[in-house]
Amino acid sequence: MINEDTQNLLEVRDLKIEARIKGQWSEIVHGIDLDLKPGEVLGLIGESGAGKSTVGLATMGFAKDGCRISGGSVQFDGQDVLAMRDRARRKLRGSRIAYVAQSAAAAFNPAHTLMRQYTENPLRFGLRSRDEAQEDAKTLYAKMQLPNPREIGFRYPHQVSGGQLQRAMTAMAMACRPSLIVFDEPTTALDVTTQVQVLGTIRNIVREFGTAALYITHDLAVVAQMADRIKVLRHGNEVEEAETQEMLHNPQQAYTKSLWAVREFRKSVQLEPITDAVPLAALQNVSAGYGATKVLHDVSFDIHKRRTVAVVGESGSGKSTVARCLTGLLPPSSGQLVYEGAVLANDYRKRTGHELRKIQMIYQMAETALNPKKRIGQILGRPTTHYLGLRGTARRERVCDLLRMIELEPAEYIDRFPASLSGGQKQRIGIARALAADPELIICDEVTSALDQVVAEGVLKLLDRLKDELSVSYLFITHNIETVRAIADDVIVMQTGRIVESGRVDSVLNTPQQSYTRELLASVPEMDAGWLDKQLRV
Repeated sequence: MINEDTQNLLEVRDLKIEARIKGQWSEIVHGIDLDLKPGEVLGLIGESGAGKSTVGLATMGFAKDGCRISGGSVQFDGQDVLAMRDRARRKLRGSRIAYVAQSAAAAFNPAHTLMRQYTENPLRFGLRSRDEAQEDAKTLYAKMQLPNPREIGFRYPHQVSGGQLQRAMTAMAMACRPSLIVFDEPTTALDVTTQVQVLGTIRNIVREFGTAALYITHDLAVVAQMADRIKVLRHGNEVEEAETQEMLHNPQQAYTKSLWAVREFRKSVQLEPITDAVPLAALQNVSAGYGATKVLHDVSFDIHKRRTVAVVGESGSGKSTVARCLTGLLPPSSGQLVYEGAVLANDYRKRTGHELRKIQMIYQMAETALNPKKRIGQILGRPTTHYLGLRGTARRERVCDLLRMIELEPAEYIDRFPASLSGGQKQRIGIARALAADPELIICDEVTSALDQVVAEGVLKLLDRLKDELSVSYLFITHNIETVRAIADDVIVMQTGRIVESGRVDSVLNTPQQSYTRELLASVPEMDAGWLDKQLRV
């Protein structure tokens, strides 16, 4: 219980932030106030573009490229963060305020091991010797449920899965035992079973060390487990704020009630039986790995025309490796890939332009998938020229059509850079880029994991509509069971590189035959503030 008389650790007053749009500064955060006491967790929620991450960064005195803090004050432990010299502010960020980013892949230096990056700040500020810092890292890696915690720190970022990298970044943020941690979607990349353990660990460490936290998320069920209070943002404005229980059971504003409403989107048409004898694509007894580490073990399944096959499983189960094999980015060590009855070259460099066009991929980390130096029109225009030969007016018209398909106004977005977009907007650009090639099969690698419920529902509806209108098929890689229920026709459950269960989505999810599948279903967070405690006691 937080003592109301305790002095605030963080006080933000009338915070205003501007973004440079079309050469003009335009206000995007309109006078936000917030207070945070030691040991307290404040949840910031809202749609993509609401200003959650922008406000979170501003509490550290930081504005991302294309933005600036134009008004207000940020007081941290009695210090005026905005008035500090840059050197003092950087020291504060490294030692007393930590940040856990949404995209771990973008946050880590690919040239250094996880351990070297973990020990950097404790050594820099003289908090621990190198040996002490390494032992501390191994302890936190174990608490974060990372495999082989005494050795994993000596790997490079590309040698671990996305979910494992996200957990390593959370551990790194705790290295100096900061007074405040800004968590920006820290469980976005995690499967549901791992998420339970990581959420529990984060909450326990916050409580144990009296650490205050801003917990930014679009997942309402997650914020219900973590936050003492919840603040709802929309379009850079505060909608309402209340204690978590009060917000869950008695939201006051219509917008908050719409966020809390249960989403009931399901596929638009009744599933038809498979009629094509030859599947659109197939993996036949595929095994693959990285160096001596084998990841996939004799994996076989089919993808038929106008159907969505979902692949679910824990982090490191091989879901994304399946996608890399099918796209030719990772040649299998054995087995074969088949497309429309013909064997497909294992290496993408040996495939024809027509074969490459047919299979496109939407990547999980939009933050790293888009070229930050190119405008949106260039990012979307390049594949239309490369695959379809469009130039000039025809190319620009195609780009405008793609932007409308993902519900972004062409005049507003075509000349912007990725840095000026929210995480959800970047992911939608990634979707449009895949559509630009006019493909037959789209591999969706966690495409809604970075999106709030409102935007994710719209994206799923869009993908479902496009499947019918364009007769495309999807391989949908996700850890979100509700997404599987919403979008998939068939589902494949993977564990440690093997298929443990597969079939029609209604059959597998309603009457699972395997204990692992039942565990996955039981780990889906619920809109109940006590749900996490119940799971951790099981």
